[in-house]
Amino acid sequence: MADIITMGIDVGSTASKAIILKNGQDIIGKSLIDVGTGTSGPERAIKMAFEDAGLAAEDMAFIMGTGYGRNSIDIADHNMSELSCHARGAAFLMPSVHTVIDIGGQDVKVIQIENGAMVNFQMNDKCAAGTGRFLDVMAKVLEVKVSELGELAAQSKKRVDISSTCTVFAESEVISQLAQGTEKCDIINGVHHSVASRVVGLAHRVGVRDDVMMTGGVAQNKGVLMALEEELGHIVHTFPLTQYVGALGAALFAFQKAQTAKA
Repeated sequence: MADIITMGIDVGSTASKAIILKNGQDIIGKSLIDVGTGTSGPERAIKMAFEDAGLAAEDMAFIMGTGYGRNSIDIADHNMSELSCHARGAAFLMPSVHTVIDIGGQDVKVIQIENGAMVNFQMNDKCAAGTGRFLDVMAKVLEVKVSELGELAAQSKKRVDISSTCTVFAESEVISQLAQGTEKCDIINGVHHSVASRVVGLAHRVGVRDDVMMTGGVAQNKGVLMALEEELGHIVHTFPLTQYVGALGAALFAFQKAQTAKA
């Protein structure tokens, strides 16, 4: 019986991801480009995933788009909400998952899952507080790389409270702390807890149940992960494919569509 090859493309606000699946089980190609919708990122991510798998568009049984820029993916046969795709991708990686916390470049999503499907969610997409963008701004003010934040926070001996819920005011707080000679690692620890407290507020509206998984680019920041576990009172699981969860879910839905078409 011929293999069913499907593709999921997740175009976010700050990154483009693609996954190619064989028979709804094996990842045979993937790519991630650090720019999202409105850039060359989606096109490059698609090309790179095809190259990684050694395949072409005509080899795909079905292509599903998702994410903030899903309506701009011309190659896609169909597109779906990133909420559904994140739920599906997370449940594939961890069948016991009940709560997914996705911190993206410009929004935060908390998704409640039952039997592998989304049943409830809360989303913050009106404000940069608690998002990857918030961390980008703070890193710039602190003159450090975003990739260094987790490591620096681990060196903190005390936590500095960053209480403002607005990115602009939080930036002023950080500048003020720097002017007072506060250690950067302590400020970063405070920034991470500030992100965690915003996310926890959102999570409690949905209800938090184990197992909890964190997805999105910010999940790679160990400082945010630790702060989140502390504020949430739950172990938060992450996976090496954390940034690909939406694309993975889209590829799984594409497989479902391809199966239906074959039946």
